[in-house]
Amino acid sequence: MVDTTVNIGSLKLKNPVVVASGTFGYGDEVLDLVNVSLLGGIVTKSLTLKPRDGNPPPRIVETASGMLNSIGLANIGVKKFIEDKIHLLRKLDTSIIVNIAGNTIEEYEELIILLEDHAGIDAYEINVSCPNVKEGGLAFGTKCDTTAEITRRVRKLTKKPIIVKLTPNVTRIAEFAVAVEGEGADAVSVINTLVGLTVDVKTQKPKLSTVTGGLSGPAIKPVALAKVYEVYKSVKIPIIGLGGIMNWSDAVEFMLVGARAVQVGTANFIDPAVGLKIADGIEQYCADRKLAQVVDLVGALKI
Repeated sequence: MVDTTVNIGSLKLKNPVVVASGTFGYGDEVLDLVNVSLLGGIVTKSLTLKPRDGNPPPRIVETASGMLNSIGLANIGVKKFIEDKIHLLRKLDTSIIVNIAGNTIEEYEELIILLEDHAGIDAYEINVSCPNVKEGGLAFGTKCDTTAEITRRVRKLTKKPIIVKLTPNVTRIAEFAVAVEGEGADAVSVINTLVGLTVDVKTQKPKLSTVTGGLSGPAIKPVALAKVYEVYKSVKIPIIGLGGIMNWSDAVEFMLVGARAVQVGTANFIDPAVGLKIADGIEQYCADRKLAQVVDLVGALKI
């Protein structure tokens, strides 16, 4: 029997597979399709202080080996989340990680204050890296001192694990990981989407209303693996790897280069149950190699 549990700070996941923010709603939309209790965890859709309609359509385009999106953090806002969603999430037998985003540093603080007293939240993922909003997003995530300050200020407001989601759209992502580790982050999510652009040659216009968007899916996996490897060599806190994971083999690659857990994103749009298959695949891979625990895979890359 393989021990599939992994620890992300004080957060204990039953297995290393978590579904990524923005790809699984608030968890309740898929209950008829997926036994979510078999997942390591759910990262909820990004939550902002006030509801957001997001960007105008078109805001999703399929690309070769990936997807370009410009959703713009559309969400119901923290008040509606507390009223309508937390009580449902509380009933799920899996870890709940709430992803938060803000236009200002003060909004991140206010979100934590509003959420902190409500049961059912196991950890926070701090989104400082969305490429599809004019304020906050990359404006924060590409500035190391601002990313560190957000981490420092939310750290003071909660004892729950804080996971900072980093952007690859910088020169050296490891510098950001080191900075947030120094300010008390319990883990980092590596990576968010890459900025991309695609054009309709018939109209000669961009296919997305916002011109550029965030590229995800298999196309970015090699980039994501390199970024996880870079961060793994630079920090001691756990890494949650993501970027183009479509099957268990992809997930094992991320763990070998240093990820302790993985997030599955774009693949959920093809098969909402893919996270469960990936968890089973990782466990079988360990069993075939007579590994006692999945954490034995972390950083086991042979150079």
